[in-house]
Amino acid sequence: MTPHFKRLLRACALGLAMTAPALSQAAWPEKPITLIVPWAAGGSTDILARVLSEGLTQSLGQPVIVENRSGASGNIGTTFVARAKPDGYTLLVGSMSTHTMNQALYSNMPFDGVKDFTPIAELALVTNTMVVHPSVPVNNVKEFIAYVKERPDTVAYASAGQGSTNHLSAALFEKTAGVKMMHIPYRGGAPAVLDTVAGRTQVLFSAGTQTLPHVQSGKLKLLGVTEEQRSPLLPEVPTVAETLPGYELSVWYGAFGPAGMPPELTARLNHEINLILKRPDVIKKMGDMGVLLTETTPEQFGQILTRDADKYGKLIKELGITAE
Repeated sequence: MTPHFKRLLRACALGLAMTAPALSQAAWPEKPITLIVPWAAGGSTDILARVLSEGLTQSLGQPVIVENRSGASGNIGTTFVARAKPDGYTLLVGSMSTHTMNQALYSNMPFDGVKDFTPIAELALVTNTMVVHPSVPVNNVKEFIAYVKERPDTVAYASAGQGSTNHLSAALFEKTAGVKMMHIPYRGGAPAVLDTVAGRTQVLFSAGTQTLPHVQSGKLKLLGVTEEQRSPLLPEVPTVAETLPGYELSVWYGAFGPAGMPPELTARLNHEINLILKRPDVIKKMGDMGVLLTETTPEQFGQILTRDADKYGKLIKELGITAE
C-alpha cells in the first residue's frame, strides 16, 4: 500500500468521523416529542405550550405532544424533565418560579433549576400587574403607599400561596416602600383574584392574564406593572418603579431540555421556536392575554436564567420567605 493511498484512507476515515454526528443529528426527530407543562391545563403557560406544540409539529415533521404534570408548585413536572435523557424527545415549558425561585423556597429540592437543564429559549414575559379593589380610595402607587402607611398591618394582600410570585411581588413592595401589609395566602391564583374582586382582600400583584378582564369590567383598579419598563401591551400604565425606584419583578416563561442536550439540537429548537413566536396570529393570541412574546438565543436565555436565580434566591432568603 503506497503512502499516498494510506493518507487517502486516513482522510476518508477522518471525514466519516466528522460527519457522523451531523448525520445522526440530521435524523432527529425520528419519533414523537413530549412537551411537559408542570401545571394544570388551561392556564397561559399551557396555552403557549399548545401553540408551540402545533407549530413544532408542522416544522419538525413529528407529533409534539403536550403533557400536563402538575403539582408541588411545578416541581413534579420539572423534575421529570430534569431526569429525562438529553436527546430532544422530552422538553419543558417552565417559568421563573420553577427555575429561579423554588430552589430558595424549598429545603429539599429534587433538581437545580440552572444546572439540571439546557436553556433553549425565553418564550414570553407575563405582564405582572398591581391591582386594588375599587373601595380602596387611591388612583396610583404613591397614593396607595400613603394609604397603607396610615393603616399598618391592616391592608390585606392576596396571593396564590406562600412563596408564590404574588407573595414575592408584595413582599418586595413592602420592603421597597417601607410599609407593612397583611398576607392572605390562598390555594391558587383563581381564589386570590376572586377574593380581591369581592373586596375581602384589598390589593393583589398578579399576572394580567388573571386581572385585566376584571380591570376592564371595573371590578379592579390597575395601579401599575411590576416590570422594569412599561409593557408594550399597556403603554399608558406606569411601572411601580416610577414611584419606587429599584422595584422590579419580571415573570417569564421559557423552553428547556435536560442538561447535556447537543448544541446543534438546541440551536435548531431555538430557531424553530423563535419562528413560531414571530407569527402575527401567535403574537395577537398571547398579547390578548397579557403575554408579551420574546426572542433570545440559548446563550442569552442562559444568562437571564443565571441572573434571576441569583437575584431572586438572594431576595427570598433576605425576606425570609419559605414555601413550607
